[in-house]
Amino acid sequence: MALPDFLVIGAPKAGSTAVHQAMVQHEQLFLTTPKEPKFFMTGATRPLRVTQRGPGDAHSAREWIWRRRDYERLFDAAPEGTLRGESTPFYLWDRAAHRRIRRLVPDAKLIAIIRDPVDRAYSNWAHLWCDGLETEPDFLTACRLEPRRVRAGFAPFWRYLELGRYGHQLTDLFAVFPREQVHVLRYRDLIDEPARAMDEVFAFLGVATGRVTRIPPSNTSGWADDTPINAALRGTIRAGAGVGAHLPPALWRTAQRPLVRALRTPGSHRPKLRSDQRRQLVDLFRDDIALLEGLLGESFQDWLADTDRGTYALRSS
Repeated sequence: MALPDFLVIGAPKAGSTAVHQAMVQHEQLFLTTPKEPKFFMTGATRPLRVTQRGPGDAHSAREWIWRRRDYERLFDAAPEGTLRGESTPFYLWDRAAHRRIRRLVPDAKLIAIIRDPVDRAYSNWAHLWCDGLETEPDFLTACRLEPRRVRAGFAPFWRYLELGRYGHQLTDLFAVFPREQVHVLRYRDLIDEPARAMDEVFAFLGVATGRVTRIPPSNTSGWADDTPINAALRGTIRAGAGVGAHLPPALWRTAQRPLVRALRTPGSHRPKLRSDQRRQLVDLFRDDIALLEGLLGESFQDWLADTDRGTYALRSS
């Protein structure tokens, strides 16, 4: 029976792809393809349509691995003696996933990556905007729409604010898993000191350190402006995603790729979040940040600043 020894559990848009790609380079580790099987979010049943009502959600849900036998097959190719793992960044947010992981792989080691929650939310919105799925061109308005979208059955990736409340998420996780089975990694350390950050991950897993000195670039595609042409492209992408919900996932991924490429300007970067915009959101996270500080015994006061830290591409250049 092939099951994971470790899981990268979150958070979305906090560097899980970079960590996954760095871990793939380590000869003592085996990572799944696809990167995000989402198995522990499913309860071993097909995702319900009523929880996948946002643009593109139903199509994406067809890619979730929900049958246990299919999930176990993802690890069949792992060389003997390697540690097996996968990276689904929604597990940190999903409390039911905590319990499912505990039941099936109680000794698994968990890696949680956390990022300034406002920066994370902005990156999350920008990701969906540049993929042509987000309909709201104003980030703050999109955040205000979150409760309505949740009630309407949008998938977890649309929860721009909720996904960044790590204090509550980790409190619930530590009620299910012993603290020593969880490694919490800060996104800023991953960018500023990648070799040290990854060595801490490798030491936590019990494999050799010194194997990774840099983090491969990821999720650094160009920005998509709000223009009439792009508005038409976005409409086409969203309509196609609806049709794609009834087609093999690989077929729609192939069809949408040139549309998304046309939407973006190569080499461009998303606009910086203004201080006044950031200030409106920081207060929404203040209590959760205080909870996180008490939980981890570490200061996160830099997350309360009026300025963001910029994109991955700019910070790592």
